[in-house]
Amino acid sequence: MHTLNLGILAHVDAGKTSLTERLLYAAGVIDEVGSVDDGSTQTDSLALERQRGITIKSAVVSFVIGDITVNLIDTPGHPDFIAEVERVLSVLDGAVLVISAVEGVQAQTRVLMRTLQRLRIPTLIFVNKIDRDGARYEGVLRSISEKLTPAIVPMGSVRDIGTRGAGFAPHDAAGTAFTARLTGLLADHDDALLAAYVGDETTVSYDRLRRELAAQTAQALAHPVYFGSAITGAGVDSLINGIEELLPATEGDADGPVSATVFKVERGPAGEKVAYVRMFSGTVRTRDRLRLPGDDEGKVTAISVFDRGTAVRRPSVAAGQIGKLWGLTDVQIGHEIGLPPKERSGSGHFAPPTLETVVVPCRPGDKGALHAALTQLAEQDPLIDLRQDEIRQEVFVSLYGEVQKEVVQATLANDFGIGVTFRETTTICVERPIGSGAAVEVMNKEANPFLATVGLRIDPAPIGTGVEFRLEIELGSLPFSFLRVVEDTVRETLHQGLYGWQVPDCTVTMTHSGYAPRQSHAHATFDKSMSSTGWDFRCLTPLVVMSALRRAGTRVYEPMHRFTLEIPPDTFGQMVPALARLRAVPRAPAIRGSSCVLEGEIPAARVHELQQQLPALTRGEGVLECAFDGYQPVSGTIPTRERTDHNPLNRKEYLLHVMRRV
Repeated sequence: MHTLNLGILAHVDAGKTSLTERLLYAAGVIDEVGSVDDGSTQTDSLALERQRGITIKSAVVSFVIGDITVNLIDTPGHPDFIAEVERVLSVLDGAVLVISAVEGVQAQTRVLMRTLQRLRIPTLIFVNKIDRDGARYEGVLRSISEKLTPAIVPMGSVRDIGTRGAGFAPHDAAGTAFTARLTGLLADHDDALLAAYVGDETTVSYDRLRRELAAQTAQALAHPVYFGSAITGAGVDSLINGIEELLPATEGDADGPVSATVFKVERGPAGEKVAYVRMFSGTVRTRDRLRLPGDDEGKVTAISVFDRGTAVRRPSVAAGQIGKLWGLTDVQIGHEIGLPPKERSGSGHFAPPTLETVVVPCRPGDKGALHAALTQLAEQDPLIDLRQDEIRQEVFVSLYGEVQKEVVQATLANDFGIGVTFRETTTICVERPIGSGAAVEVMNKEANPFLATVGLRIDPAPIGTGVEFRLEIELGSLPFSFLRVVEDTVRETLHQGLYGWQVPDCTVTMTHSGYAPRQSHAHATFDKSMSSTGWDFRCLTPLVVMSALRRAGTRVYEPMHRFTLEIPPDTFGQMVPALARLRAVPRAPAIRGSSCVLEGEIPAARVHELQQQLPALTRGEGVLECAFDGYQPVSGTIPTRERTDHNPLNRKEYLLHVMRRV
């Protein structure tokens, strides 16, 4: 039997969780369709999800269509939980993008579709809620074509749209308009089909068109569009047929080398780690020892495989399947097990979080428990990115938005019994080197109290390349253990640059090294006062890094969002000065239909203010779409962030802390 790992994606409230329920019901997995409003759905299992009526964590359920086992993954729709969607994309064979027939294409819909196209994930589009008042057919199709992709194929027509009796009638071979549109779209990518179509339309059979539609859908060149209602079930049978016919199921090589990706980690009832893996090749069995990144290793103690709605204990999980593995205590989200899977085109699916806040326990005695709880949450969501301030005993967390902050607060209260409050949310900037800078600290010199010599040069690097560590010293001139300490400390130190912000992209070259070999007094044991240790290199390296960085100089960059504003034309005059006050830079306006469209850039720190002011400025008719667009140099006062290390920029203060003397 083949396996199809299918993602359901949408803007929040488009109805994807309701569609998941309807698919499970149609496949006979459940006897009754659950309700998001009643908190009775299969995939929203967290108490908080049921309370708020939104999906927070991705969930996997399974059902069978013909000879295909479908592992369906329901993902969050709210942009604050985009990291959860990001992890799912790496394991998908195909996707269904859900759009509301009432609201149409929304901000998050565009972000998701751009990413699906960049990663070339085969995607069907399901326009939901055709039974709702205000539902549209032609208008939504036009919006999809203009805002998402022109390569769409409406797979049927809708009757009685906007009423409870709305239905979907799939097109067939008798529909000449449908076959003509289909042929024209497919011919753009098939020269033989184009020649046949131009030469004689009658030579292009309907069966050939359907086969070519499946082939181009599998290559993410065409996107079939279905209309329906997850609540009434209209159009869902046609969508199921499309999933079976048009999306590429995989069989995989169960006898090949093991290749798998961990896309989710959760904790079991006893606090044990449970890893969700997508198997690309090979078979993992209970009691197998698996090698993880960083030379870690774990023994699989139990396995569950998703089957007909639930996870069932099995002795193994094979290629193509999604399974849950117990026993891998050091596993993390994103780990590759065995051989790395074949890479999709594109990388860096979504933007990093651009906000952070301090989490403050309501009871001072909960500080230790709070750090442990947040560490556990960060295991499940690496982009939470904890930052511990040892000096002030505070914990920072990175966030995408205010809703995510509320969810963290509720999760800590419900799951860990820890009440917390938050400081004001601030924007996360970055620093980039302006030029090159070098520094050297030589051992046995009066100013250097450590038995180590370290010389480093820092140079700018292209954006997105990360921190690269290079060597200009001879291999073998420094023991590998010391070399590893220097590299690790360099990366750790660059989390805080001259102004306290992370330095994400630069090249660091080690230019000098030296150490005192292991030795001791006559007839005595090892004497660390005469011999270099890892501690010497760990303590000295931050001083060298900061000296080199100070000579290179850095510039602070703030995160910027690209925005699109649709407003009534008569509100343009008051919108422009409001944007100027928020430091937004709009481009020339354009008129689309009855709306004035403004596009431009705005600092991420001001997006929330714009969202709050928009209803009053536009009589409630303004529509804002924002997405992270990169970083730009800060103009005016340079923002700084309080340091959480021992401040190697201040030599006297730093040495006082690490050595208890100057």
